[in-house]
Amino acid sequence: MNIYNLHPILVHFPIALLFIYSIVKILPFDKWFPKVSWKHLEIALLALGVAGAMAALGTGETAQHLTHPNRQLVQNHSLFAQTSTWLYGILLAGEILTLFQQFFTNLFTKIKLFKLYNFIYKIITDKIIANFLAFFGLIAISITGLLGGVMVYGVNADPLANIVLKILGINI
Repeated sequence: MNIYNLHPILVHFPIALLFIYSIVKILPFDKWFPKVSWKHLEIALLALGVAGAMAALGTGETAQHLTHPNRQLVQNHSLFAQTSTWLYGILLAGEILTLFQQFFTNLFTKIKLFKLYNFIYKIITDKIIANFLAFFGLIAISITGLLGGVMVYGVNADPLANIVLKILGINI
């Protein structure tokens, strides 16, 4: 049976989608271009990006077993991939809660968890917190991509590679 490395095929889409999502979320595009429905674009980029990131996470372990790269590099790559997926996942949860706010409010009121739900809702839908999550997600996904690039192309392909590797304490 042949086992194919799907990871390199799947990783580029979530990186691109979530990178663009963060830029749109952080910068004031809604003020620059007020006639564009930015919220719909953000939700689409975020939903597709998180789904793609989960698929990429699922294929990452297979890729590791097929290629046998530097263990320390793989561990850091995996850590940043999981971190970025969680950060964007929290942002997606906030969007889902907002879309179905009435349903969730009714549901959690019935089971007497409304205060907890309302507390979580206010935190993950707060504009400032969402921008911080998007910013840290952007950093995490950029480092994930950089470390993946180092595994495939080596340290000379990216001018920031040596700097990031030194900051993270990764020896190659």
